[in-house]
Amino acid sequence: MSKIVTRCLSFMRQEAVLSIAALLAVVSAFFVLPSAGYLSYIDWHTLTLLFSLMAVVKGFQKGGVFLYLGNALLRRTGTSRQLLLVLVFLPYFFSMLITNDVSLITFVPFGITVLRMAGQERLLIPMVVLQTAAANLGSMLTPMGNPQNLYLYTQSGMSFGAFCLLMLPYVALSGICLAVIALVCPSQKIPALSVPAQLGSARYLGCCAAGLALCLLGIFKLVSPVWIAAVILVVLLIADRQVLRQVDYSLLGTFIAFFIFIGNMGNIPAFRDLLASLITGHVEAVSVLASQIISNVPAALLLSGFTSDWNALIVGCNLGGLGTLIASMASLISYKQVAREYPDQRKPYFLWFTICNVALLVLLLAADLVL
Repeated sequence: MSKIVTRCLSFMRQEAVLSIAALLAVVSAFFVLPSAGYLSYIDWHTLTLLFSLMAVVKGFQKGGVFLYLGNALLRRTGTSRQLLLVLVFLPYFFSMLITNDVSLITFVPFGITVLRMAGQERLLIPMVVLQTAAANLGSMLTPMGNPQNLYLYTQSGMSFGAFCLLMLPYVALSGICLAVIALVCPSQKIPALSVPAQLGSARYLGCCAAGLALCLLGIFKLVSPVWIAAVILVVLLIADRQVLRQVDYSLLGTFIAFFIFIGNMGNIPAFRDLLASLITGHVEAVSVLASQIISNVPAALLLSGFTSDWNALIVGCNLGGLGTLIASMASLISYKQVAREYPDQRKPYFLWFTICNVALLVLLLAADLVL
C-alpha cells in the first residue's frame, strides 16, 4: 500500500498541472453529476490536432532535423556573440512551427553542449534565460506555436493569417529586444564548432513531411483533424510505435480535465455570471495575471468559457507566458536542465530569469497600449 501511495505522490509532483486539473474536474462533478453531456464539453478538434502535431514533431526530432539545421548554422559562427545569437534564435524561430516545449527540449541541451565545446560556459545563464524567453515569444506568432494558441485559434474561428497578424507586432518587438540583449554581451573569438548530428533516412523524413502536410491541412481547416489524427495513429502503430509512446499524453489529459471542469462550471449560473462579470472589459489583464499563477495554458482553457473577446484573450495568454517561472510550463523545461547539469546555478538562474521575463512583460504590455 505504501508503495502505491509513494508512486501516486511522485506522479502528482511530476505532473502537478494534470493532477490539479483532474482534481478540479472531480470536484466539479459533485455539482454537475457525470453524464453523456460531458463528451460535449471536450473540443475534439483541438485535442486531435494537438496529438497529430506532437506526433509529427517527435518524428522530425527523432530524425535529427532540428539538430542538423542548428549544426549547419553553428558552423558559421566565429565569435561568442554570434554563437549566442544563433543559440537564442534557434528556439525563437523553431518554436513557431514545433511548439515552445519541443524547441526547449531540443535546443537547451544542444546549447549547453556547444558552450562546453567552445569553452564559453560563462554564457550559460544568459543563453538559457534568453533561449527560454525566445521559445515563449517566438511561439506566440502561430496557432501551432504552443498549446493554448492552438486551442484559442480553434475556438475563435479566426483565419490563420488573422491570428498571425494579431501577434506579429509583439513577436517582432520581442525579437528585437532579444537581439539587443544578446548583442550587449561581451564577445571573443571561438574555434570552429560542429556537434554530431545525423539525419534519418529520406523515406523516414518523407513520412514526417507528409504528416506535417496533413497537420497543416487541419490547421487551415481544409480537412477534419479527427481524420488526420486517425491516419497518423494508424501509420505510427504500424511503422513507429516509439514515436507514439513519446507523445505528451499528460498534456492531452490536462486539456480533457479542464474541459470537464470548465463545462461543469459553465452549467452553474452563479459561478458563470460571477466570472463573466469579473473579466468583462479586463480580459487581457486577467489573462496575464491568471497566467502568472496557474500558467497560460490553464488560464486560456479556464477563461475561454466565459468570454468571447478572443483577441484580448489570445494576446493576454501569450504575453502572460512571461513573468514568473510557472507562467509558461515550458519554462520549467529549461530550469530542470540547468538544475540537473549545474545545481549550483539554480538560484542565479532563477534570479536572472525573473528579471529578464518581468522586464520583457512590462515592455510588451507598455507597447500593447500603443498597438
